[in-house]
Amino acid sequence: MARALVTGAAGFIGSHLAERLLAEGHDVIGVDCFTDYYDPALKRANLAACRAHPRFTLLELDLGAADLAALPDVDVVFHQAAQAGVRASWGRDFASYAHHNVLATQRLLERYREARLERFVYASSSSVYGDAERFPTPEDLLPRPFSPYGVTKLAGEHLVLLYGRNFGLPVAALRYFTVYGPRQRPDMAFHRFCRAMLAGRPITVYGDGTQSRDFTYIADAVEANLRAWTRSAPQGVYNVGGGSQVEVRQAIALLEDALGVRAVIDAQPRPPGDPLRTRADATRLTADLGFAPATPIERGLAAEAAWARELYAGGRV
Repeated sequence: MARALVTGAAGFIGSHLAERLLAEGHDVIGVDCFTDYYDPALKRANLAACRAHPRFTLLELDLGAADLAALPDVDVVFHQAAQAGVRASWGRDFASYAHHNVLATQRLLERYREARLERFVYASSSSVYGDAERFPTPEDLLPRPFSPYGVTKLAGEHLVLLYGRNFGLPVAALRYFTVYGPRQRPDMAFHRFCRAMLAGRPITVYGDGTQSRDFTYIADAVEANLRAWTRSAPQGVYNVGGGSQVEVRQAIALLEDALGVRAVIDAQPRPPGDPLRTRADATRLTADLGFAPATPIERGLAAEAAWARELYAGGRV
């Protein structure tokens, strides 16, 4: 059994990944600084199962500022920590994105530069493509981010790959395409929709609802991380998507069925930084890692709706 470091362990993807690693018998050191981008109480709730497990250790520290000598030697690093959100990355808040997405990544790489890691797996994003020129979008397409958030995720990815090239660090980067499911961040669309619909409030839809995304269920994102650890090509970059491409309005209809509630739409202009369409070419993921996301959107949204209903039971919305 291995010893794994999971940064951003209290977050959406990080908490699911930590639970999966613990279930497989590994020791997990979780790192999180519990920023207030959304309610830290939700993040602590995400970690409830992990903190009850004897093989889990939590370190509360800011990777961009703390003395990283405090981090233990491990076999594998899953770097999930980041300042998330496209819309909030403009203006003065960009400093937080540079700190948590770029500086923190560089400092973590320095900490493990000479370690004998089996893999350093970096959580990148489909936001590095921006409004892509080809669909499905392959990894060798020139990245052209459409938001400051995308710029910082691409910068982190470049740092990871150059540490691989210069120091032989065994690295891999996973470009997530709109991950969803239970514990999804409250600023993300499906969580926002569920919360508003359960409260009988209108849901805010940016644009006319015909914009489409390649939605990837959380269990598929976690599986991609485990496969990248053991099977990635040297400095491998992989799209994690290709499971369920639907328009936003179609996804809303599925949530209506899952929740038994009709949505009232509050249409707002599409904000800067939001691409009209994303779709992953998962050929490389399948060829190298022997895996492709396959959870049907109907099943995934039903799971998220059930989780949201329990989270907001008793009118806690």
